[in-house]
Amino acid sequence: MIWVKTLHIAAIAIWSAGLICLPGLYVQRAHLPDDASLHRLQGMVRFMYVALVSPAAFLAVGSGTALIFMQESFEPWFSVKLVFVGVMVTVHILTGLVIIRLFEKGNVYPVWRFVAVTVVTLLIVGAILVVVLAKPAIPNLLPEAMSEPGALRRIVEGLNPFQR
Repeated sequence: MIWVKTLHIAAIAIWSAGLICLPGLYVQRAHLPDDASLHRLQGMVRFMYVALVSPAAFLAVGSGTALIFMQESFEPWFSVKLVFVGVMVTVHILTGLVIIRLFEKGNVYPVWRFVAVTVVTLLIVGAILVVVLAKPAIPNLLPEAMSEPGALRRIVEGLNPFQR
């Protein structure tokens, strides 16, 4: 289990760092002197997203899923963490969409957007770290059955028209 945790932490570090620094590269698009510099920046941004950040995201989510089954994490704080991870995945997807459009002719990335995206990403990563490290005692607002392993089958059993 220690190897899966190590992989998970390393992947999260690479994924988070990539999402934090990519907007800084976007801003540079407005200050490029020629097409060769533009193509070099575009290649670097796409390589970083496709070859580094996205595989790290995949490994982070995959190893995190494996850890769920290995540790049986059914605490309310863990659900809060998963909400923040979902927001981070959304930022990741939006980052890919920005990369697709950013390098079209005439497009630039405004400084205010760079600041906003960087701050939001830092807040998300910070919130995940706080929740994971503090493991706060959060009251469970869901029905008790929602935190029991295997309870979903019992809950939906009566809804299945093919079961006797």
